[in-house]
Amino acid sequence: MAERIRIAIAGHGNLGRGVEAAVARNADMDLAGIYSRRPPEQLKPLQAGTPVFGMEALPGHTDRIDVLILCGGSKEDLPVQGPQLAALFNTVDSFDTHARIPEYFAAVDAPARANDRTALISAGWDPGMFSINRVMSEALLPDGATYTFWGDGLSQGHSDAVRRVDGVADAVQYTRPVEEAVERVRRAERPVLSTREKHTRECFVVLEEGADAKRVRDAIVTMPHYFDAYDTTVHFIGAEELARDHRAMGHGGFVIRSGNTSAGNAQVVEYALKLGSNPEFTASVLVAYARAVHRLHAMGQYGAKSVFDVPPGLLSSRSAEQLRAEEL
Repeated sequence: MAERIRIAIAGHGNLGRGVEAAVARNADMDLAGIYSRRPPEQLKPLQAGTPVFGMEALPGHTDRIDVLILCGGSKEDLPVQGPQLAALFNTVDSFDTHARIPEYFAAVDAPARANDRTALISAGWDPGMFSINRVMSEALLPDGATYTFWGDGLSQGHSDAVRRVDGVADAVQYTRPVEEAVERVRRAERPVLSTREKHTRECFVVLEEGADAKRVRDAIVTMPHYFDAYDTTVHFIGAEELARDHRAMGHGGFVIRSGNTSAGNAQVVEYALKLGSNPEFTASVLVAYARAVHRLHAMGQYGAKSVFDVPPGLLSSRSAEQLRAEEL
């Protein structure tokens, strides 16, 4: 039997709990531990007996972990944790601030290479699965245009960014595709669409006591990389309403490429996701890429990687021979 992959989790919010669930469904993996900034006694793992530690224990546990999955937020956690932990472990993360991915890649690459580690950044469904489908469809239809639509659904990264605004006690954010834009793309019209014309954003915010609603609203709608390029609506609601009506974590979206292979022959390629749980699906992607990272490291492929650098066969628990026989 092949050696099992020892997976550990850094951060135990919604995404970390999703990783727990995903590891339990992969027969070639074991959960080596959960690491959190919260006191270990406050955590309740899904499986009794799972070791729980404070984040400060990580530097002393490099011999216990094959791949560390980073489950912190992209706005403040990962820019610090990613480079630090890539010097100590093979890592996988879901950094999703698209405009900052090149600088984040460089920040992770240097410590990973210096310490012979492999670090896969920006995995998930977008960036991640959608990124791959954008590249694939553009390669197949060079004469065309690609469009990505997100939603309708709750965005973890954007919700986290809103919750970090001073004066916000709790919040969620929904991304809504503009239906007219979607239909024009599906008709192969190849419209030129601005960011604002493709999506709207809607936030439901619980204020801290005494917070200035106008200042909070302004901080949200002008936030670079998150809201400044969109028509954003902010609703202020109570904690009970948020808990009652906004705890479902469904999401999804689609990548559409419309192009021509010859005059008069239009082709449309569409890849779509409809997710009952955004964090659980993202976690499942991270866990599959953790397998690939473990294999790449064994091959001596060190440094930062993106999903474009990973052959799809490395994600599967099946061998190359099995995949050729069963899936090709």
